[in-house]
Amino acid sequence: MNKILVILNPAARGERAKSMREAIQGLSIRAVVRETRAAGDAEAMAERAVEQGYRTIVAAGGDGTVNEVVNGIAGADVTLGILPVGTMNVFALELGIPQNNLKKAWAVIEQGRCREIDLPCGNDEHFVQLAGVGLDAEVVKQTTPDFKKALGPASYVLSLLQVAARKAPKIVVRSADGKVRRGSFVLVGNGRYYGGPLVLFRNARLDDGLLDVVIFKNQSHWDVMRYLHAIVFGNHQELPDVEYFQTKSVQVSSDTDVPVELDGEMVGVLPYEFGFAKRNLHVLAPPMDRGRKSK
Repeated sequence: MNKILVILNPAARGERAKSMREAIQGLSIRAVVRETRAAGDAEAMAERAVEQGYRTIVAAGGDGTVNEVVNGIAGADVTLGILPVGTMNVFALELGIPQNNLKKAWAVIEQGRCREIDLPCGNDEHFVQLAGVGLDAEVVKQTTPDFKKALGPASYVLSLLQVAARKAPKIVVRSADGKVRRGSFVLVGNGRYYGGPLVLFRNARLDDGLLDVVIFKNQSHWDVMRYLHAIVFGNHQELPDVEYFQTKSVQVSSDTDVPVELDGEMVGVLPYEFGFAKRNLHVLAPPMDRGRKSK
């Protein structure tokens, strides 16, 4: 089968969704477009596509859509393609896939250059870019679709301020070497970027077999603003109350119900163990920048 299944999660419905679907179908006669309607549809569609014999499955949407499709194809002999048409497209940015240009992004798929990268997981669920524990996940949880629609990007800022005002949880982090660390919120990554073009995990590589972990020790309004300022300027790793390390796996726990998000999607509460799937992910992407060659 040389057809390419495109799983589209349109940012809007009605005529705008129809226009997006037609634009993607117009890219190639090989493209078969199926549109999601609700959360979980992309994962179910990807699973069915594997059973139907598709060997290239494209996630057309944001990081959440990519996450669902990856969970649907994990472990199968399938190659992932990405059309970054969602609100947040951090994984596409990580891979160097052109954004805001469907034709250029589709050209990456047609060129057929495949990269084999690590596929991290949290408990039984896979993710591709980031896992957030505590503050980050609370913000995702609190920023509802209606809230985002009404206030746009400002909705995240308001949610952040509200969450930061709460009492910080006590989170325990145990790395693969047995070392125990503690903090107020934790981010676990496979790539370098967080929330867009911000480089959070300076030493991260998609295929080095290592998770990158950043632990933030405090959570007051002042601390959160201080962390964000440092991240923007790239010197957060020098802060005395921020700890950054790499590990093959990590266990994160707490005595309270601390939420966890994977690629911007809420998945549960602690405890969680993060590691890697036995089988790597194959994704269509431009050649890796030689300046960022993996270890």
